Amino acid sequence: MAFQTYSLFVLSVIMISFGHVENRLNLLQLQNDIDKLKADFNSSHSDVADGGPIFTERLSSWTERNERRIILSQIISMYLKMLENTDRSKTHVRNIAEELHTLKESLSDGSKKIEDLKDLTKLQMSDLKIQRKAVNELFSVLQKLGDTSSSHKRKRRQFQRLCKS
Repeated sequence: MAFQTYSLFVLSVIMISFGHVENRLNLLQLQNDIDKLKADFNSSHSDVADGGPIFTERLSSWTERNERRIILSQIISMYLKMLENTDRSKTHVRNIAEELHTLKESLSDGSKKIEDLKDLTKLQMSDLKIQRKAVNELFSVLQKLGDTSSSHKRKRRQFQRLCKS
């Protein structure tokens, strides 16, 4: 039962975060499809609880809307990858996959940001050419960081003033 609540919660968070709680979406039907998928995966097995949740735990530290789009886009990709190896002849698998594909399409910016992060990890920072380029960009990067932090400080001061009023 806890796993049922967990998977519906994850999908609900994903859909609400991206404004996909539309009339065409029937959460009850999706819950039924998820229940069938759980049976396919034997998700009531005792080892499911080992180590705690794999997705919802990570969602708690991603609080900004744009941040959530990034992490949720990655989570959706992982669900789709998991479903690639399942029996697509089953209606409930197709329904879930279609809904996830629809959500993924609406998150193309989040997917692009994930790819940017992956590309950054592949940079060979020991390469002299990369180092030269990085040094040339250092001041601009620090300026952007300064712009971001001063914006957060300004918002915090405005919020504090509102609270005192």
